[in-house]
This record gives sequence, C-alpha cells and structure tokens, in this order.
Amino acid sequence: MQNKTAQVMAGLAWANKSLYRKVRFVVHDAMIAIDMPDGTRTLILREIEMDRAKKHARADRVYGYSDFTPPGGLSGDRDVSAAQSTAECLRRNGITKVIGDRTLPLLYVDEMQAAGITVELDANLGVLERRMKDAEEVAHLRAAQKVTEETMRMACETIANATADENGILQVGGSPLTSERVKTMIDIFLLERAFENSPAIIAGGRDGGDCHEHGSGELRTGEPIIVDIFPRDSKTLYNGDCTRTVVHGVIPEEVAKMHAAVIEAKLVATAATKAGVTGEAIHLETLRVLNEHGFSEGLPTETDPENFCSMPHGTGHGIGLDVHESPLLDRNGPELLAGDVVTIEPGLYSRTIGGVRVEDMVLVTENGCENFNTLPEGLSWS
Repeated sequence: MQNKTAQVMAGLAWANKSLYRKVRFVVHDAMIAIDMPDGTRTLILREIEMDRAKKHARADRVYGYSDFTPPGGLSGDRDVSAAQSTAECLRRNGITKVIGDRTLPLLYVDEMQAAGITVELDANLGVLERRMKDAEEVAHLRAAQKVTEETMRMACETIANATADENGILQVGGSPLTSERVKTMIDIFLLERAFENSPAIIAGGRDGGDCHEHGSGELRTGEPIIVDIFPRDSKTLYNGDCTRTVVHGVIPEEVAKMHAAVIEAKLVATAATKAGVTGEAIHLETLRVLNEHGFSEGLPTETDPENFCSMPHGTGHGIGLDVHESPLLDRNGPELLAGDVVTIEPGLYSRTIGGVRVEDMVLVTENGCENFNTLPEGLSWS
C-alpha cells in the first residue's frame, strides 16, 4: 500500500498561535488543520462555527466533528471527540503517516496511533513560517507598535510632567504617582483602543535594577524609571513591544552614562541587523559597545560590589502573535531571515542606581532592517 502523509496542527487557535497563523481564524473550541498530500487543507471544528469558517478561514474544505464519526461514536468529551474525528478523517483519506508540529497534543497522537497511523514530530514545522512575516502580518505589527508608542508617550510624559513633593515623591492631581497607578493608566488607554495588555513594567529606582521586575510603589524624582509596554491588538492578535526610560527632574551623571552606552549599543546592533547575520553576532556587537563603555555582561553575584552594572539578557527577540518568538538575538542565536520581526533592546542594570533600557521593533530585510519606532530615545520627556 502506498504511504500517504499529511501534516496536522490541532488545538485551541487562540492559544496555539501556529495553528491560528496557518488558518487566520479563531474559535474557542478545538480546531484541526490537516494539510493533505494533494496540497489542499481540510479544517475540522465545531458544527456551529462552520459557516463562519467557510467565509473566513484559510482552508479548502470545512467539516464538523460529526462529519467524521468513528464506528464506535464520538465521545461526550468535546476535546476527545475532536481528536477522534481527526483520526477518523485521516483514516478515511487513507493517510498512513502524520507529521506533527511541536504543539500537537498527545491526545491527538494517541487517537491517531490507535487508528494505525504513524506520527512523527517535525520540531521546525510552523516555526520558520511564523518567523517570515507576510505583508498582512507586517502591517498588523506596524499598527500594533504605533498604538504601543502612543501609550508609551502618554506614560512617559505623565511621569516627566508630574510634580515632586518635599520628599522627592512624584505627585499627579494631588496624589502620589505610583507604579501601580501608571499601569492602570496604561491599561485604560489601551483598552480604549481595543488592545489587551499584559501587566506593564513600570520599574523605578532600585526596582529597575532587576531587568524584569514589574515595579511597585511610589515613583521618585531623579531616578531612572523603566517603562516597558507589550500589548496585543484584540482584533489582529499581533503584539507591540516598546521600552523607554524616563527620569523626572535632574538626570544623575551615572544614569546619563548608562543611557549613552545603551543608545550607542542599540544603534550599532540595529546597523548590524540584516538577513544572513546571526542573532549571536548582533548580541556580541551590543556587548562590545557596552564593554567599551566600561559595563559588564551577566547577572551580579553575591561577591560583586553594589555598584556592579551589567546587561544580563539578550539583545532582543522575535515578535508576532507572541511577544517572545524565534529568533533570539543572543548567544547561539540563529541566522536571521528576511521577514523576521525582532526587538532590539539593550539595557544596563545596577542594584543601587536602577536600570536603563531602550527597545525598538524592526523588520529584517535582505540589506538591513526597517525600524517601526518613531519615539525619541532620551531620558527627558517634559
């Protein structure tokens, strides 16, 4: 008998971004995309979703679970019935082998194997496709970053134009300006623009000395405040990601030095970014600049002095349907491809001074990269 091979992605499209990207359609129950040997795509999902899927999903044929009821019937458990329907569809189409991606649930693998179908993993299936953004995806990312920048401007200008009381605590409208208050302002601003927001990072002073500390409490004049916003467009499901650092009032000399090093490192890393260059090479360029300015790499140890200042993270990461995607701009980072969209975000962090990070989003091209950001990079926003 001739071997017939199909590719299968399955699960919840709102959570499985590789599945969503393949069909550009989302429902809240399990959906299965089967790429058949003849080059066509079959989509299986709940019957009540079929009419919408026929209009909007990227599929040649659309079926409901019950269209592939096995001889023993479908389970009353919806997830199990979706897996049973998938195996039965494959069996009826004479499929003997399935290539699954890294997201394929074990429940589906078990049903396929019970039907005598061989299942093999292709760990790269969907990964390269997601990296090489098409024109529609680039437009969605560009639009998401535009709204992210509007939000960033609002947040940084609010901090910069606050007043400081006699203790150096920032005040807006007669009340202390806290990390939590700025985060709420950001959430509301984004919600009004139909964006969903993961908790933003508003890390002032010593909080900013930990690169992923979200920040809490009162914000103060004369301290660096990292503002990192990474929301998702509720309609397109694509993400923005932008970081700026703001100082209210007088900028301390050491913070200015850190900022100058970060800006130069970002400039050099951006200039090095193009198709064919590895993520590691870009990261090493970032580290070279920071080292030349007298700063270190890596996390502080218990024996490091309190004024130890370093970059403990990579230079950037891919972005799209997830905030963090392949490729990484870091040690062992792969060769960049035209169509990658990545962040470039060098930063420096000190347990005593705080942190400075500046982040842009760029589209990798054959000859360089296109920066989606237009915001200023400075520490003063008033």
